[in-house]
Amino acid sequence: MAGFFKIAIRNFIKGPTTDPYPFGETFTPKKYRGIIAYSPDLCIGCSTCEYVCPSGAIKVVEKEDGSGISFSFWLNTCSHCGNCGYYCPTDAVFNSNDFHTARHQSEKYLATIDDGISFVQCSRCEQKMKPPVEALLIRAYDEITEEVRHQTSLCPACRRLEQFERM
Repeated sequence: MAGFFKIAIRNFIKGPTTDPYPFGETFTPKKYRGIIAYSPDLCIGCSTCEYVCPSGAIKVVEKEDGSGISFSFWLNTCSHCGNCGYYCPTDAVFNSNDFHTARHQSEKYLATIDDGISFVQCSRCEQKMKPPVEALLIRAYDEITEEVRHQTSLCPACRRLEQFERM
């Protein structure tokens, strides 16, 4: 019995050893897989994230008006496996450190992240196309010249046509 009081007094003097959450800040590990985050400026619209998502939490569709691609991430369906971020070629989709996933039952269908990318027009034929991603250009080219900028402003068909005309 004396051992118990000794431990109780020591713990009382030492103070709490747990995080004060939800009344204060708490620690999250560096590689914690929390809520999905999305960066549209890095996205190339390849739909790989939707394809590899085992829980079907990601939906990628072309907008009804044809102005771009719409992304929907269902947070309540996400299993936080990290496949979307692992297989994304441009790191546009990733798991954040945010662990606040609790919602009221009435809001369970509202827990989504809706975003997307807008199409740009080809500089030659004005056909709608996916925009070039600056991060990929930096990774692919040592120097981004005016020629590279011109080529990325063309749709694939016009790019092939210009290459053929040069030959």
